[in-house]
Amino acid sequence: MYYVGVDLGATNVRAVVGDETAAILGSASRATPRGPNGIAVTEAVLEVTRGACTEAGITPNEAVAAGIGSIGPLDLAEGVVKGPANLPDTVERIPLVGPVGRLLDTDEVYLHNDTIAGVIGERFHSERNPDDMVYLTISSGIGAGVAVDGNVLSGWDGNAGEVGHMTVDPHGFMTCGCGLDGHWEGYCSGNNIPKYARELHEEDPIETVLPIEDPDFSAVDVFEAAGEDTFADHVIDQVAHWNAMGIANVIHAYAPLVVSVGGAVALNNPDRVLDPIREKLPEMVFINVPEVRLTDLGDEVVVKGALASALTGGTGDRSRVETPP
Repeated sequence: MYYVGVDLGATNVRAVVGDETAAILGSASRATPRGPNGIAVTEAVLEVTRGACTEAGITPNEAVAAGIGSIGPLDLAEGVVKGPANLPDTVERIPLVGPVGRLLDTDEVYLHNDTIAGVIGERFHSERNPDDMVYLTISSGIGAGVAVDGNVLSGWDGNAGEVGHMTVDPHGFMTCGCGLDGHWEGYCSGNNIPKYARELHEEDPIETVLPIEDPDFSAVDVFEAAGEDTFADHVIDQVAHWNAMGIANVIHAYAPLVVSVGGAVALNNPDRVLDPIREKLPEMVFINVPEVRLTDLGDEVVVKGALASALTGGTGDRSRVETPP
């Protein structure tokens, strides 16, 4: 039998086809459309799903189930994304469950927040991950998938784990992509690090090699200048402070044994992102400090979690698969 996993992110959308052992037989990806509306994003999801099926040598209706890990917020009752924070305001509603189900001709379509799919992937594909763990993504946005006592927390509407929208700064120095002030994501996500750097530079306009005024100025520029530019180092230190504060809040809420970190910002800059967090956490955490490590699954963690969801009826429970990977 064949199964489909989809990862819909704010930057890219990817689909894979796997067999009953979760071995990937085909994949396809493309950039996530920035509009003009949510239907354009839906069409991109369908396009990469067809492409993955073609590469796997099957027709879409040969797949028996699909899992989708998506940016939020979600409306599980309707099977859609509503008002995503990291896409333009014109992208108000992205239908997913219905269109994917019609393409594959199946009712077995399981929609998750992308980080919930991530923690499903972590636990399904690695026996060393404990029953109490967090998968955290630091990418275009910030979010967490949480497992407590072996149970993956989803919430009635699928939006548990939107920790990037925790308020870490009551003074609200930065405005998040969702429009609210002081959120963790507003300081530390890949989309917002350059905006934060600009605001810090406006407060203290010291000499820097960073192209602050360039419209294409990005988080990549900040990390590339680290170690050679005083202001870039300052930005990274400030980002590390907010990251550690956010992770400390997550630790106090869920008491994980492991925090596994993924997302492009962390995966591309593990030493600059994770080492300072590890250094700062003991001064911020009242309970046991968990292991903070980079995910073993790289940028495939969400799509592999979505595939695992399809195999297991949306649960990620390895015991439901006869020949687990």
